[in-house]
Amino acid sequence: MNFLRSLFTPRQQFRSFALLDSQGRCQAFQHRSAAPVGDGWVEIQEIRLNWLHQALPANARISPRGAVSGVQPILAT
Repeated sequence: MNFLRSLFTPRQQFRSFALLDSQGRCQAFQHRSAAPVGDGWVEIQEIRLNWLHQALPANARISPRGAVSGVQPILAT
């Protein structure tokens, strides 16, 4: 019965993060549901071990999630 229940419960979404040093080289990875606390962490598309101690490719980063406003600006006529 627990198996059937686990099939229909929502799964927790995990995100990938990389810790960058002052030169932009990757020092560590974390795979978690919330952003890590501290400076230097950026969200990335995926974790690749060959990025360790290397510069993180620009296309690996995910743009920061901003607050989405439901208010639209008024257009000038």
